[in-house]
Parts: sequence; C-alpha cells; structure tokens
Amino acid sequence: MTSSAIVPHPIEPIAARPTDAKLEAAFLNSLSDYGARLHGRRIWLACSGGRDSLALAALCVQLYRQGKLPFLPQLLHVDHRLQADSHHWSMHVAQWAQKQQLPCHVLQAQVNGHDEQAARQARYDVIRAHMNQDDVLLLAHHADDQAETVLMRLIQGAGVNGLSGIQPWRVQTQGAHRIILWRPWLTVQRADISAYATRLQLPYIDDPTNETGDNVRSGLRRDIMPVLAKYNPNVIDNMARSAQLLSDAEATVRAQAIQDVEQTAIGSLQLSSAQRVLDIDKLAALPLHRQRQLLHHWLGQDEPLPPAKQLIDDVIQLSQRCDHDHQTELFWQGRKQSYTIHRYRQQLYRLSNEWLAWLKLPLTEQVELTFHLNLVPDVAATKSTLVSLRMSPDFMWQLHVTPNVLAQLSDHNSNSENGETATKQVLKIAPLDRQQRIQTRQASRPQSGKKLYQTLGIPLWLRESLVVVSVVLEDGVTNERTESEPAKEIPILLLSPFDSWHLSSADLSSQLTESLLSELVNSYLSIQ
Repeated sequence: MTSSAIVPHPIEPIAARPTDAKLEAAFLNSLSDYGARLHGRRIWLACSGGRDSLALAALCVQLYRQGKLPFLPQLLHVDHRLQADSHHWSMHVAQWAQKQQLPCHVLQAQVNGHDEQAARQARYDVIRAHMNQDDVLLLAHHADDQAETVLMRLIQGAGVNGLSGIQPWRVQTQGAHRIILWRPWLTVQRADISAYATRLQLPYIDDPTNETGDNVRSGLRRDIMPVLAKYNPNVIDNMARSAQLLSDAEATVRAQAIQDVEQTAIGSLQLSSAQRVLDIDKLAALPLHRQRQLLHHWLGQDEPLPPAKQLIDDVIQLSQRCDHDHQTELFWQGRKQSYTIHRYRQQLYRLSNEWLAWLKLPLTEQVELTFHLNLVPDVAATKSTLVSLRMSPDFMWQLHVTPNVLAQLSDHNSNSENGETATKQVLKIAPLDRQQRIQTRQASRPQSGKKLYQTLGIPLWLRESLVVVSVVLEDGVTNERTESEPAKEIPILLLSPFDSWHLSSADLSSQLTESLLSELVNSYLSIQ
C-alpha cells in the first residue's frame, strides 16, 4: 500500500544524474563560509520527504559521489503520526535513502497539540534528543521561506533582530545541550528547487496540509506572496537580500549592546541566569537608543525569544524613577524561566523566580563547630570543614571553614597564671537576627540587623540571607562554660550570598586581620 501524497516516480539512484547549477553553487558557497566550523562534527539532514528536504538530500548524495562534498549526512525523518499515511511516508523515505546508500533514522514524535507550532516543537525535540553535543543539522529552508518569515515578523511588529529572518548558521541550545542549525539554501528560490526535483524525478511527498492556509505562514504563501509578486517579480530575492542586510545591521547592534552590558553590569552580583544586575547610573549615561538595545539584550540573553518592546519601555521607566519606592516589580514570562525585574537604589535586577523562591527557604538555624588544635597545626587541623547554609536542587550556598586559623586566637584562650593554652576552639554560624547588634569595621558604632540592611544596601529579597560568624571563647584550662563565667561570643564576620563584611571587635581586631578572616571562612554560591 502506498500514499496518494507521494509523487509517483520510481525510486532510482540519482548520484550519476546532473546537478542544478544554482543549487550547487549556493550549497558550495555556504560550505565555503562554514566549512571550518564543520570540521570534526557529525552532520545530519532533517528530511521530511517533502520536495525541499529530499532535493537537498539528493544534492548532497550527488556532490559527495563527485568528490565535491567531504561528508555524507545522515537523514533524520520524524514520524509525527498526525497524518493517516505518516507510517507509509516514513517507510518511503527510508527506502529512498537505502537506494541512495544514504544512512537514515526514523524517529517517533509525540505531538502535544494539533497545530503546526506543536508539530514543529515535537520535531525539534526528538531530533535534538537523537543528536550529540555540537552536531550539525542541515535544513532545506530557502529564499521563499525567508521572505515569508520576514513578512510574518513585520506584521507582528518585530525589530531588527526579528526582521533579519532565518539565519544560515545558528547555535541552538536547550539546557546544556547544544546543536547547530545550518541552512545553505536561503539564497535560492522554491521554483529552482521544484525544477531540480522535477528533472531528477524525485518521488517526494506532497503533503496536502502545506497549502491549506490554516496558519499565518501558509496563508501568506497562498494569498499574499502571489499578490506582492505582481507588483515586483523580484520580491522574494529582494526580501531575502533585505533580511541579509538587516542581519548584518543586527550583528553590529548586538555587538554594541554586548559591550554596553559588559560595561554596565555589576559583576560581583551576577549569578548566571538567576540574577543579573545593572548599574543605573551607567545605564542612564548612554543615549536612549543604546539603553533600549542594552536592555533588549540584557533581559533576553538567557532566552530563545526576545522580550516585548513594552517590557523594555517599562524597565526604562523604572530605571528613571526619582522616588525611593523599592516595592515596584515587573514580571516577564520567558520561554525557559519566569523573571521579576526589581530596582533597588541605583541598581536594576533581573531575578529568576526560581532564585527568588530559593531565597525564601530557611537558613540553617545554627551551627557550632568545635575544633581541637595544636599550637603547630597538624595535617588534620588544616583540612577545611564544609557547612551547608541553604540547599535545593537548583542552588547551593556553602561555607568552607579552615580550622587551623583559629590557632591565631590562642593568646586569648591562655591562663594568665600558668600559661596553659586551650586546644579547643568553637566557631558559631547563625542567621542574623533583626534585633542583633553588631558593628562592621567601617561603622562608628554597633547597629541592629534592621538598620544594617539600610546601611549596607541589602535589597529586600536578600535580607533573610545574612549570617553571622562568631568565635566562642571558653575557659582556657577547663574548656568548659560555667554559669559564673559564660563563654564569650564575639562576632567576626557577616556574610551574604554575594558579599562579606568584617566585624569590629576590641578583643580580636588586632589578631583577626582581613587575610586571616578570608582564610578562615570562604563562601561559595553555585547553581546545581
């Protein structure tokens, strides 16, 4: 049994048949542009069995047999199981590939929905899952596809990035997985591909749903492009050329935006895609058009689709406010994550909602580390101890404590009469209480926790993520705490996930230098 959608030509070897000059030139020119990047990579070709993809597969076979192409791609055909004949189409593509001695893999996709976008997403998902890191996927998009894309994005109000259309070489990432999409035929028209398929008598699949006009792209193809061609027969080539010019312009704009972000970002507060921070004063110093491009790149740098113009306008307005309202927040639902945009003082924050949820998790209530140390630290005493302050499947905040540094406090744990020195030291790590009074080395007097938030410029969402590291001094001879002489607790360090502040203490300030504190406790914040 066969499908009526398959053009009734016999499956025959095509390697020895003549190629098409335009299609060959376009492919080899693209190969010249990207050949160095192809070196050492596995090449796949997405083949639906339709006219365009089967023609691209046929040309690859011909060029490979002629020695003009250094590789033979492997075909990937996806069976969406949305059409009654899809199984027959898969068998047909596999049989054609076998006749050409071309490797072919048929993949099964589960489509969540019934529209073209759902099928496209399912197709890419299953193809990506089959490909290895940095593999290359050949696609048969052509100049007509480019013109339709540009027109569709123009109707949707896209900017320079969107109007630059389909890119001939694009790195596509999903999580940690990365593949490359290569489209060598963006400069050739559908009519040239059709003529080539006819000359070769390719038995391609003519999917009847391609021209039904039930989505924007097929409607433009059926109803609008023929009308535009009446006004200018070169409309497809012209729009493809405009897309290329806009692509060059977009590359220039993007390079400037990247440079502006690098100069405006506050590096010490960055946490990959979870938290990105800009200096508002540096942002405001730029011309307005560069502010817009900077924010366009800054907001969307971790997302496959850019933010809407309205969001960028709202963020600019937020950055220009002169009041002290730090409660205002903007929301953006990206494709990968959802985000909240905050302003705190002269800083602009883009925070993932997963990160904000993590910051609300309770800290470890209290940790007391007891170390038995010699005056000359031994190997065991130099080993660091790991303290987890807050953990989740997404983020982790830990402290590395090096106990032998505490030996520097031995003078304060000695008995004045006999000079005996204690070998036990206790380090306490606990969340900062809002009423707890401590004094940073830069401050003239102690302040309560709630005052420190303002003094140190701690944003609202980070205020529950401050911990105090204290040294507990006990009796030097007995190493015991007594009711008459309780242990003395001396705060030495205040920590947040992004910063640390050395605390002032008359008892220890002469001994605990900044370098010793850095050796004693190191804070590590990471994404899992």
